[in-house]
Amino acid sequence: MIPTKRLVLKLLCLGLAALAGAAQPVDEAYTAKIREYTTEPFFLTDLVETLPASASVPTPHKALGYIAGAAGKLTYSRDIYRYFRELERTSPRVKVFSMGQTEEGREMLLAAISDESNVAKLETLRQNARRLADPRKLTEKEASALINEGVPAYWITGGLHPPETGAPEMLMELAYRLAVAETPLVRNIRRNVVVLITPILEVDGRDRQVDLYNYRLANPDRTPPSLVYWGKYVAHDNNRDGIAMALALTRHVTRAFLEWHPLVLHDLHESIPFLYTSTGMGPYNAWLDPIVINEWQKLAYHEVEELTKRGVPGVWTHGFYDGWAANYLFTVAHGHNAIGRFYETFGNRVADTMDRTVPESQTTRTWFRPNPPLPKVRWSLRNNVNLQQSGLLLALNYTATNRREFLENFYLKSKRSVAKARNEGPAAWVIPADDPRPLECAELVNLLRAHGIEVHRLSNALEKPLKVPAQSYVIRMDQPYSRMADMLFDTQYYNPGDTRPYDDTGWSVGALRNIRTVRVTDASILDAPMTLITAAEKPAGGVQGPANASVYVVQHNAENALATFRFRLRDVSMSAARAPFEAEGREYNAGSFIIKAGAGTDALRRRLDEAAAELGLAVHGLSALPEVPMHALAAPRIALVHSWLNTQSEGWFRLAFDKLGVPYDYISDQALRTRQNLRERYDVIVYGPTPGSAQRIVNGIPRGAGDPIPWKASPLTPNLATSPDTTEDMRGGPGLEGMVNLRTFVEQGGLFITIAGNAAIPIDFGLVEGVSISATRELQTRGSVLQTVIADKQSPVTYGFGERLSVHFNQGPVFRTSLTGGMQAPAPEQAPAARPSGRGSATDPDVPQGRPYTPPPAKPKLQPGEEPPLTEEMRESLRAFLPPAAERPRTLMRFADEKELLVSGLLAGGRELAHRPAVVQVPRGQGNVLLFAFNPIWRHQTQGSFFLVFNALLNFDNLSAGARTETPAEQPARSGSQ
Repeated sequence: MIPTKRLVLKLLCLGLAALAGAAQPVDEAYTAKIREYTTEPFFLTDLVETLPASASVPTPHKALGYIAGAAGKLTYSRDIYRYFRELERTSPRVKVFSMGQTEEGREMLLAAISDESNVAKLETLRQNARRLADPRKLTEKEASALINEGVPAYWITGGLHPPETGAPEMLMELAYRLAVAETPLVRNIRRNVVVLITPILEVDGRDRQVDLYNYRLANPDRTPPSLVYWGKYVAHDNNRDGIAMALALTRHVTRAFLEWHPLVLHDLHESIPFLYTSTGMGPYNAWLDPIVINEWQKLAYHEVEELTKRGVPGVWTHGFYDGWAANYLFTVAHGHNAIGRFYETFGNRVADTMDRTVPESQTTRTWFRPNPPLPKVRWSLRNNVNLQQSGLLLALNYTATNRREFLENFYLKSKRSVAKARNEGPAAWVIPADDPRPLECAELVNLLRAHGIEVHRLSNALEKPLKVPAQSYVIRMDQPYSRMADMLFDTQYYNPGDTRPYDDTGWSVGALRNIRTVRVTDASILDAPMTLITAAEKPAGGVQGPANASVYVVQHNAENALATFRFRLRDVSMSAARAPFEAEGREYNAGSFIIKAGAGTDALRRRLDEAAAELGLAVHGLSALPEVPMHALAAPRIALVHSWLNTQSEGWFRLAFDKLGVPYDYISDQALRTRQNLRERYDVIVYGPTPGSAQRIVNGIPRGAGDPIPWKASPLTPNLATSPDTTEDMRGGPGLEGMVNLRTFVEQGGLFITIAGNAAIPIDFGLVEGVSISATRELQTRGSVLQTVIADKQSPVTYGFGERLSVHFNQGPVFRTSLTGGMQAPAPEQAPAARPSGRGSATDPDVPQGRPYTPPPAKPKLQPGEEPPLTEEMRESLRAFLPPAAERPRTLMRFADEKELLVSGLLAGGRELAHRPAVVQVPRGQGNVLLFAFNPIWRHQTQGSFFLVFNALLNFDNLSAGARTETPAEQPARSGSQ
């Protein structure tokens, strides 16, 4: 066959490219260091064994004085950013952008790398990707042209978890190689892909991690601090913010994603030997298009095969992570018709080369790991750099080679998302306009819009296909990001027999925010007149009613802005209604804020109006004080306590308090030991969620004979200065002295609040009577949404809530209340044994002969965990153990019946949790201990239960309201504590 001119020209170009690649000089010094720091030949591939030289573009070694992956070297963010901007200055193939700033003011950076012609038209490429993402505005001919001409983006991110230190180092070298190398593989990547690189996602934590490593190098004989603070608010959970987008880094990544529309978002992690490329074990997220799951497999199999061909051991997929939860950062890709991926490599918290033992569970040869890791290995930071970079080059080249196929799939997934409304459904989700929590509805709409999801408002009321008022919100499923919306709103079911879940199994946003959402399957709703929302939503607020009002009322509907309102006006005397009431044609809930005008009426009205208008709250002016019992509403002095063991989950409390303007002192639990006058300083102490046993938390980091472990700024650790807290010595917790001080604090009128597992502290150390934690044998409920029932409607903690509330629950604790403190045998939780052998059927009574039959007394029907009532004889024998009536546990909320318990997620063995206390108040002295079995402020997703905490704060000195006979007269109102 005679070759065509086009074929001859193509072969000639390929030959010239090969010659050019072969002729490119190598940076011999850098290459020698690569080989020096690589511990075994099989940890070095042909893709990264040398580094090309450049006369104009500096290598990391030239810019920093060491190569990527050098022993003993970790690089601060400022130097990494300086290097990327140097690449931009010296290479026309690199462009650098700023994504925004972290909570502590550090920059997040994004670099784009491609060939010169692509870099020159980056904005055009971005606009083309945006157009392809919305098939509603394209003809098939236009889409085909965009696919043919498109150069897709592949976004690589590193440093999300700061202890995983290798990726930020590696990404500097990868950026250089992509900008400089002339091999056919790199040329193919540059021609057909725009490589986006964010070298550090968690910049605050990265700089602190480098500080701690430098401290370790300078103090080899001292125990270095652990990285207790990553970002300002959370640590590892920064990769669990994909739903709520409460963290700056999540918002910046989402915004950048919607600007660039990359085909792939590839996040680099380090925990598993030697290179795991993500596919997951399933069950996979049920709302994703199956195409994207196939793409996971395709990319992973290519990398595993190619690296295995090169002799690299321990490269595998499947067998780690499940692929279910929608809360990871790379959900931003999955929810927008792109591909979310991650690597796990063996990792390096430090830049030391060391002998490491691989867990036996990870060296076993199995179907998904036919080429397992070695049981022992000498591991270096450079090994990590080699494997991450080799895998990425293979992935980038595969994407570049199959560019058109991936673009076609991207367009097809977008089309199928638009077709979802009339294909598999549902047609829409609706948030009715008459929901009692309009502010939370608006906040959810704003969150959806930040995700790129379109939300409409109904122009008119509907009778069919459902009855909802005008102005209701409609989230249509005939839009490109319908799958993201459906994923957030829908009910999740995780089979207990499936793979052990990697993280949360339920996240239904309507349930967790305590608002009504309606799934609509009838597509006729799409024909109803509605208007696209294009600006932030906020209900109109302000003062309503007569200008000469003598009293003002704010409805209590558990809107979180009520807490902001109270603390913003903390000098204004307010009262809480102890019962529902009606006034001037409106019905108000128990807990509603009542404000007497008094002197200075005009000034007060202006202040109320200003605050309410800004927050979106309605304040109603009344001509007369309503006839309802009430008590003063506090604005208490709050201490939020953390442990130096871990600050992972308490940071979400700080975030919620800060966003809502709830003031607090942030103290370590060591202060509970050292400050004996806690009640003089604080009204409420909230012990932030802390993992570990009560013994471990109370003892803290063991205090041995060694040197102190400081967490504070120093010449070696300058970035610890911006930490939320500092200490001279992280060792030691509150200790027994702290428990005594806490007991005194409560007895003197303070409120002590525990969250989930740390409820064991007051229980195990005797601060409360009558509450214990039950061991469970069958219960499985990992990060699920469960139903609770309000058991005490008179309690101020439950003000503003309805009959039921969905909460986030993660396995425990399971409370049991007992008046006798456990001295009485627990009630049987299983059916009693069969009747004794004798006459009659199995259900007939046993009748002794020779005397008249006397039936046994009726047994009370008991709920799980509930004790039988005390007989007079038992009451007399246990009299010494009965707590005073005023200090008996008060169950405020219970978990629902087993059949109604699961709202969303995973549940097995629910009978061990059904009807058990969910929130318990235990009076002691003049104060109270409040125990939550669940976390009401979880990852900024549970806005529906936030106000349980805020109710407790605002009513801390009146929590026994409704528990005893109260006089109807109003207690003297007072301003909040200062």
